[in-house]
Amino acid sequence: MADKGNDPAVIWQTMIGEMEKGFNTFANQAMTSPEFSRVMNQVGGVSAGVQKQLAELMEKYLTSMNLPSRAQMVGIGERLQNIERQLSEITALLRQNNIGGSPGEPLTPRPPRTKQPPSSGGGAA
Repeated sequence: MADKGNDPAVIWQTMIGEMEKGFNTFANQAMTSPEFSRVMNQVGGVSAGVQKQLAELMEKYLTSMNLPSRAQMVGIGERLQNIERQLSEITALLRQNNIGGSPGEPLTPRPPRTKQPPSSGGGAA
């Protein structure tokens, strides 16, 4: 077997471990500095501004293509949910007042069938 001091895998693992320790130390020192915080705040502000401009541009593009924007689709979805909720409430009230039966039955009851079909003998008995 190879000696642990000469094993390439052990040497590689030790080298990677030392590099990670050094990078972590450097990153921790960099993140505690006020310059790093200032730069990160500026980057965040620029990113938010770009995102806002992109959203406005996308909305203008969708409007020019005569397509709804995300906000409009969300509004339509909310209105549709309200309509469905109101229909459910109306249906429940109708069922509660015995106006309608089960979902397959019509809301108004049908009149009773009193008329009988003519007999096959051809006349009255």
